[in-house]
Amino acid sequence: MAAMGLVFVPMSASAEWYRFSDTAMTTPIELEFWAEDDELANRVGKEVLAVFHQVDEQMSRYREESEVSRLNRNAPDGPVEVSDGLFEVIEKAREVSLLSQGAFDITFGSVGYLYDFRAGKKPTDEELRSGLPRVNFRDVILDEDDQTVEYRQAGILVDLGGIAKGYAVDLGIERLVSFGIRHARLSAGGDMRLLGDKRGRPWYVGIRDPRSEGRNAVVLPLEDVAVSTSGDYERFFVDEAGERVHHILSPETGKSVQGVQSVTIIGEDALTTDGLSTAVFVLGPKKGLEMIERLKGIDVVVIDDQRMMHVSEGLVPPQSD
Repeated sequence: MAAMGLVFVPMSASAEWYRFSDTAMTTPIELEFWAEDDELANRVGKEVLAVFHQVDEQMSRYREESEVSRLNRNAPDGPVEVSDGLFEVIEKAREVSLLSQGAFDITFGSVGYLYDFRAGKKPTDEELRSGLPRVNFRDVILDEDDQTVEYRQAGILVDLGGIAKGYAVDLGIERLVSFGIRHARLSAGGDMRLLGDKRGRPWYVGIRDPRSEGRNAVVLPLEDVAVSTSGDYERFFVDEAGERVHHILSPETGKSVQGVQSVTIIGEDALTTDGLSTAVFVLGPKKGLEMIERLKGIDVVVIDDQRMMHVSEGLVPPQSD
């Protein structure tokens, strides 16, 4: 396991807030919770942060020996038995894909690998045309009875970057609950879970202004929910034509989605909100809101490319008489 850059803020011996931070899954991890003493807090913090390294080693497409990489190598040749966790994530991904009519698609990795955001490199139109036939979530065959995954064609690259962090956050919350923790905030980049409230008052969660790193577009009072944000500011470069090339790709074109700057989903679990935030980003404000309004217990905030904010009905303040 990779070494963890654990940061501990010492507190008093009595019950108090404890904070830990780390970097895993190429993103900052932040943990804050209320605990009874230093010894318990240290144990909780280490075990929760370890979850993210475990999921990264299992589900990163960029690790040659991860379970996902082995799946990408072997699944075109026949059914591959996978772990409970990987099957759960791929099954949820398929659910979101069906719900969004393919706007969310974990096989986007079949063209996603052609981009290098650090180097400012994007694929040619010819490279995209060659790769796009392998972007189709329906070509990933799941067998629930045998817990196997099979690909219908060679060259498919499943990438769980749009959903695995949400899964890890949920696992981290499960670990907190197993220790008896009742008040906590756990985040991995754009994915967050709030456990309970902040001891008598809500947690205040800011949705970042997509074009101003130090400013929030809106702040929401929340408790006991999951929150996931997808933005075009997370990984991007500006190409020679002056266009923003970012990591949220359309499964239809293989190119960066236009028309949206950020999407924030609020729901019960981060596995679901993580996948839905990408799906709504790809669908756009109108179709995205229509989909969310059909889902019980899910809300959304969309900021479009004109910097207009669109919110689901559940977030609209009640009108006074």
